[in-house]
Amino acid sequence: MTEVGRDGRRPAAMWNVPLLSSVTSAFTPITHLGGDLLRAGTQAVGKVCGWAGELSAAVLAMPAPLVTSGRTIPPAAPSAMGPFVKVRPPGLAPMAVAYERRGTGEPVVLLHGIGANRQAWDAVMPLLTAEHEVITVDLPGFGESPDLPDGLPHDLPTVVAGLGAVFSALGLERPHVVGHSLGGLIALRLGQAGLARTVTAVAPAGFWSHTERWYAFTVLNAARQIARLPESITAWLSQTILGHAALTGTLYMRADLATPEAVVASLRALRQAVGFQATMRAGRTRDLFVGDIPGLPVTFAWGTADRVLPARQAARAAAMIPMARMVWLPGCGHVPMNDAPQLVAQIILQATSPNSTAERRGTDSRPELPLALHAAGIS
Repeated sequence: MTEVGRDGRRPAAMWNVPLLSSVTSAFTPITHLGGDLLRAGTQAVGKVCGWAGELSAAVLAMPAPLVTSGRTIPPAAPSAMGPFVKVRPPGLAPMAVAYERRGTGEPVVLLHGIGANRQAWDAVMPLLTAEHEVITVDLPGFGESPDLPDGLPHDLPTVVAGLGAVFSALGLERPHVVGHSLGGLIALRLGQAGLARTVTAVAPAGFWSHTERWYAFTVLNAARQIARLPESITAWLSQTILGHAALTGTLYMRADLATPEAVVASLRALRQAVGFQATMRAGRTRDLFVGDIPGLPVTFAWGTADRVLPARQAARAAAMIPMARMVWLPGCGHVPMNDAPQLVAQIILQATSPNSTAERRGTDSRPELPLALHAAGIS
């Protein structure tokens, strides 16, 4: 028998449960994936699945006063379409990339992570334009950039060749390149290809163990499942206390800095990322980065509270490129552009300043580690 109030309506809490059941069902494929991985001995996946279940249960159980903040997120306004550059890298089919450029000075190219778009740098970009011409791009298959033509894999050689052609088309001769997560790995490969003046890699992908890679992929697949929920549900969840935490807690440490509108926009970008699955498949390749980048100033920046690519992976990156500078981002999660945009901008400005790059060329110093290794969980 359905309980109703005196006015003939269901209590608010009763309306919440059917709607939020969609959130729980979104994790069903991930639970099966976790079981397979656990049978393979990957213990980390169990933690992610437990996290998903606990957060879903917490949202389902929360009382009505916590559910709504009384705000309504308006429909997404049509975003201004960025200009596109069409290129044909040697030996490859033509491709197109959306981009944006602002400011004056030495060029700095900002590359986003998987499932994101160039707007991931919106909080950092204005802090750089006084000293640099800043170019943000949507990687192929993400944001406004169309997917790669049929037959072209989303592997690193293809993306590096494509971005090299984009640099030439935009008149960028060896720009400073900054990348986050997947973009950080691409930035390092651009440095190896001689296409970058300096490289700043923020929590770059590719320095994981087998277990850590499965853990990261499971987190990303879980986020993709959430992003596929109807936007009306994710918009509603983003306005609740626990729902907002469920949508952002793994990526951000300062989730309070991400507005509900920004959360919805990031989930929309992840949902519409047509290159997501192909990029994930390409990421299973072993040895995504090998060797060194001699003679090129490289800076690693890593959040000490990164839950997707734990800070212990920084030790492998530093061992691979021993002349690199290592900078910790205290209290930051996997997306420090949200947690501490001023700090990220400061590190980029330091890494790309003429004095800094000149002093670091030819140096034989060890990486700078402001925090003790054991404090960041690095062995």
